[in-house]
Amino acid sequence: MADPKGFLKYQRELPPRRPVEERKKDWCEFYLEFPREKLQRQAARCMDCGIPFCHQGCPLGNIIPDWNDLTYRGRWREALAELHATNNFPEFTGKLCPAPCEAACVLGINQEPVTIRRIEESLALMGWDEGWIKPEPPAKRTGRKVAIVGSGPAGLACAQQLNRAGHTVTVFERSDRIGGLLRYGIPDFKLEKWVLDRRLKQMEEEGVIFRPNVNVGVDISGEELRRDFDAVVLAGGCTVPRDLNVPGRELEGIYFAMEFLPQQNRRVAGIWPEDKPQITAAGKRVAILGGGDTGADCLGTVHRQGAIEVYQFEIMPKPPSSRDETMPWPRYPMILRTSAAHEEGGIRDWCVSTKAFSGENGKVKKLHAVRVQWSQPDAEGRRRMEEIPGSEFELDVDLVLLALGFVHPEHGGILAQLGVELDQRGNVKTDSNYATSVPGVFACGDMRRGQSLIVWAIAEGREAARGVDLYLMGHSDLPLTRATPICV
Repeated sequence: MADPKGFLKYQRELPPRRPVEERKKDWCEFYLEFPREKLQRQAARCMDCGIPFCHQGCPLGNIIPDWNDLTYRGRWREALAELHATNNFPEFTGKLCPAPCEAACVLGINQEPVTIRRIEESLALMGWDEGWIKPEPPAKRTGRKVAIVGSGPAGLACAQQLNRAGHTVTVFERSDRIGGLLRYGIPDFKLEKWVLDRRLKQMEEEGVIFRPNVNVGVDISGEELRRDFDAVVLAGGCTVPRDLNVPGRELEGIYFAMEFLPQQNRRVAGIWPEDKPQITAAGKRVAILGGGDTGADCLGTVHRQGAIEVYQFEIMPKPPSSRDETMPWPRYPMILRTSAAHEEGGIRDWCVSTKAFSGENGKVKKLHAVRVQWSQPDAEGRRRMEEIPGSEFELDVDLVLLALGFVHPEHGGILAQLGVELDQRGNVKTDSNYATSVPGVFACGDMRRGQSLIVWAIAEGREAARGVDLYLMGHSDLPLTRATPICV
């Protein structure tokens, strides 16, 4: 155990953020350095509980008390090894995961929880700085070939695990660069792309083959994949956005978040062609519809682009600031969260339903909305929404961003060609080994479970890798995660 009195002696502390006006001028990381001695004090707050509920909260089953204890004792390299035992990319989850482990922390019952996510990220970054993270190629090859379609966190985790098991792995990506949403969906101020590129270089040196600019289902057919590879893993994500079908939706200036965000990532990388249509918030009045991480990513991006006025509307009620009886510990609480982007400005409003858009010369100029109220949950947990009479209002806008989530993967292309069975929600259906209805074809990540968290994507990629390894070899030494046991 770390310091038995650590949680009594030390308060929760996070690294300071750069000043708002400074960070709004660039696309760089907004957290400052955190000294190692402070990291050790934060690890000392971990109580090494008899039943560590942080394990239950983490889909990866990260061995959190163990690496907290090692961190407290300054045994940094051993702590990193414990972390890597369950998580291929802790610097990604450390930056991007909403930390369900912290929501389940026993200390969080009556105090602020342990800073698990920040310790996780710090250990990973320290590992790179110290040269402890190196390529780990397999000792021998099995002669089996695996194709992975999609290079987001699920596909990358699956690829690294299968490659380390000795299979020859090729990752196909339809974009021009590898990384999926990590590359073109997450703003650089949350994940600078050199962090991603460093992991990709490690994977290449381990033997993973990356093939960007290949649209599987168009450039390569499903039949070709099954012919040329011993197994295929579908990890393309849940990419069909939820739309808002109201009058005026067709006006210019209304875009999906994932039409908008990738453009800025490309600009930062210096690869956006000047002759392409630009979507920018510079000098505009912006409305962002939808909350969550994607809405916050849009918010931080439009601030940096120079929006003059920003509103973020959500149709649901404003969440409480702390747990209530509907969200008891250790469940993940649906409480009000303020991200770094929200600190930077803009007006947030809840219980707002957009009814229509209007414009001039084919361009959006106004958003028409009404305020709503929600009933108490019924016996099945459902709530009824009603418009409040006389609460209609309109807002001058030049740019509207739809951050309403995603409904399911794209059903055409490779899914249609392979003929995989879908579940009731339109996602790819699999068994407990992540195998689809088509022999030798597997699926993982958002494509299988629907829109979810990066930590679930990595967990699913690791589990799918074990399922593929079992299929190819009849046994597997790849580890199980805690998320969903695989049938052996």
